[in-house]
Amino acid sequence: MNPPLIRHLGLRDYESVWHEMQDFTSNRSADTADEIWLLEHPPVFTLGLNGKREHLLSPGDIPVVKCDRGGQVTYHGPGQLIAYLLLDLKRRRLGVKTMVWRMEQVLIDLLADHGIDGQRHPGAPGIYLDGKKVAALGLRVRRACSYHGLSLNVDMDLEPFSRINPCGYEGLESTQLRELLPGIDPDSVATILLQQLQKHFPVT
Repeated sequence: MNPPLIRHLGLRDYESVWHEMQDFTSNRSADTADEIWLLEHPPVFTLGLNGKREHLLSPGDIPVVKCDRGGQVTYHGPGQLIAYLLLDLKRRRLGVKTMVWRMEQVLIDLLADHGIDGQRHPGAPGIYLDGKKVAALGLRVRRACSYHGLSLNVDMDLEPFSRINPCGYEGLESTQLRELLPGIDPDSVATILLQQLQKHFPVT
């Protein structure tokens, strides 16, 4: 198996990157190397396959994109670190539940590296700090290959989360690493995130 190719994409429009992930997955072969894309998005609300528009309370001038990942509604914006995992699950012998568990463990271990206790909530994918959501997960699996991935709030404007029911949960509060680690930025977190991703999704 070839090692995953790491792409640092910077600040990129959500919809164009989403379609690039679809194209990559449609065109890949059994020999195509897996890829991990690290990036940020301009402000956007994304609504998953089964997402209900009732959870969009007052999006205002922020665009809403109906996409093909699992889950409900979430927000992406500058200062939030995103990792898209374009992996051949069959080749890696990974089921979807194991994939989600490992993604959550990546985030838990990253937070632990900073002395922070991140928690899972049964039935609510993502990672939480004292009941507030700091990281979200969303996946699409097609042709036994994954795309979409995870987002981690690092140093961003959290106000837009108040315009939605995050992940479909009324009253769910969001938080970010800056609240506990003043001065932290997405670039520094990306290095540790990448180390954890390579640890939990090793090349065999």
